[in-house]
Amino acid sequence: MAQFTQLDLARARRIAARYGIRSVAGVQPLAAGTINSNFRLDTERGPLFLRVNEGKAGDEVAYEAALVTFLADGGVATPRPLVTSDGAPAADEGGLLVTLFPWSSGHHHEPPAPADCAAVGRALARLHAVGAAFPDRRVSRYAYPRIVERARGLAGAPAHVAEAVADVGEELEALAGFDPPVDGVVHNDLFPDNVLFGPDGAVLLDFEQASGGSFVYDLAVVLCSWCWTGRFVPERVAALVGAYGPVDDRALYDAARFAAVRFTVTRLTDVELDPRVQPEVRAVKDYRDFWARMAALRALGPDGFAALTR
Repeated sequence: MAQFTQLDLARARRIAARYGIRSVAGVQPLAAGTINSNFRLDTERGPLFLRVNEGKAGDEVAYEAALVTFLADGGVATPRPLVTSDGAPAADEGGLLVTLFPWSSGHHHEPPAPADCAAVGRALARLHAVGAAFPDRRVSRYAYPRIVERARGLAGAPAHVAEAVADVGEELEALAGFDPPVDGVVHNDLFPDNVLFGPDGAVLLDFEQASGGSFVYDLAVVLCSWCWTGRFVPERVAALVGAYGPVDDRALYDAARFAAVRFTVTRLTDVELDPRVQPEVRAVKDYRDFWARMAALRALGPDGFAALTR
């Protein structure tokens, strides 16, 4: 969806040359992502995925590349980033930090079936098992105190979002002290559009929001994004949680409530109230979708939620 940078064939060839790629026959913009500009390159090595890391510092790009390489080496199904001819994790093209990945074939399954939820549950468990040994535990930009800070910044927001803003404030007060332990590396954003299903199963994509964090919270993000169709679908929830492995129901419930608040807040601050965001992106990233999840989780309560996981 985002396309902040235009990439013509000449520029794509200059970037590819940094990776020792001699021939680029075509470059195609991809309607994927809301933060970066993404492209498909057709090269003598086959298709490659090129990401322009918009507005990111070099250490952020290097962190993601190191993490994804570590996970791939440990058996997590994710494309290992390529390195430039001089061993760098990204190419600097006129001030743009560009990352290149092997092309992953497969399809996004939307809406996901219970079997898809089970597959992503197993993949997430593998990610957590491998990522627990990754030494760099960066603080999440979506930790409770940071979401509270964002929510406070919504004071004085336009009237059409006032009810949602007030509800967010009440929910954050109810969740005061939400501070699950940092277990290891978490993806933080494993929505259906960040998973491809192919012959070898689920392939995990886009680790740019990964950080240190709580495994149960990471599972809650998946539950809120994969198991909702205007209501939480019991078959999907049970398949996801059953495939992931044992988890405390109450901890997962609280984490799911916080995940719903987080995405309501970030979609308010980063999408709904940002005049630069295009209408089609605003429609896809509608804050009301997660506001509805907030209400549904409150209505379920801990016992009703626990029944979904069985």
